[in-house]
Amino acid sequence: MTATANEVPLNFYRPNYYIQTPNMRSPEYVQMSTAAAITLGLVEGKMFRTSCTHCLNLLVTYPEGCRANCSYCGLARHREESRDYADRNFIRVDWPTARYDEVIERVKAGADQGGFERMCISMITHPNSDDDTFELLEKWVKEVPTIPVSILSNPTTLKREDVQRLHDMGAEIFTVALDAVTPEIFENTRGKTVESPHTWEKYWQVLDWAAEIFGPEKFGAHLICGMGETEFEILEICQRIKDMGGHNHMFAFFPEQGSMMEDWPAVPQDQWRRVQLARFLIDYAGGNLADMRFNEEGQVVDFGVADEVLEELINTGKPFQTSGCPGKEDDISACNRPYGDSGVSDIRSFPFALNAKDVSVVKRQIAGEELITLDDDDL
Repeated sequence: MTATANEVPLNFYRPNYYIQTPNMRSPEYVQMSTAAAITLGLVEGKMFRTSCTHCLNLLVTYPEGCRANCSYCGLARHREESRDYADRNFIRVDWPTARYDEVIERVKAGADQGGFERMCISMITHPNSDDDTFELLEKWVKEVPTIPVSILSNPTTLKREDVQRLHDMGAEIFTVALDAVTPEIFENTRGKTVESPHTWEKYWQVLDWAAEIFGPEKFGAHLICGMGETEFEILEICQRIKDMGGHNHMFAFFPEQGSMMEDWPAVPQDQWRRVQLARFLIDYAGGNLADMRFNEEGQVVDFGVADEVLEELINTGKPFQTSGCPGKEDDISACNRPYGDSGVSDIRSFPFALNAKDVSVVKRQIAGEELITLDDDDL
């Protein structure tokens, strides 16, 4: 059983209702991932093999929606004719909406249970997004000072003083959703080619500002694997971000239904696993792109470490868990985004620690054996 872009398997969650957003806007209201809504008790349901998400992913929201037109995104402007903004899925799942004050009160009421280790405010391309992000951040730092905040920024609308202001107001980590890892792919999926306002140069400028203002290990980039780049090209960007002092948050490309790339295939399993492994080596295990070897197709053929070291690392399963801003452990993401880039029958980013069976499957995938992660009998 493999879910399509706007379907979530029944064993992932079973919500009885959704809170929609036709007349709701930030900063009074925020959208959140379904996993976050379930964890907060705003939506009834359960998640396969994980009890909660440790990052409260919030998204600014407006009835008129995002003004960008990224070709792979569920929030893209071009979808206005096919779906109301309130009903659009984003990274595979629905994002229900609630009053921000209620979200804060629910977090505070459950703070002693140790559920959330981080909160993230995600910006969109909208005239009010910057100011509303400042307001949301200010209120959170005042009301819930014990849970650190990450900012998933919109570089297109930000000035250097805005990045500085977010830092000074108490944001701990600043990230940029670069997504596309070559100038050509960026332009063809996020730039003028698709009538979208983003530019490769501005995104890197904001990353440079973040490195200067937030400092080492306090900034990073989102990268999507499988949009036409080679393994070398995406890992070259990973190494560049690491050399700047940042960290890399990796996503497997999944075709969002209704997006311009809805017919683009999901990233092949073997490609994804090799990139996950190499990214973890670069970010957390002392690996370096210069020590790795690639074939003529840009595929990793040597990870640049001893076989026994690589085997030990694979057996931990950590490289194949969701990558994102850290929680209590630096190399384990608090932002586990359950099933944000795949269904449960073909798990790409594991939102939980892998067991021996999971690791065995991953090894077969690295070797190029096409298979699903789980048999239907296991679901």
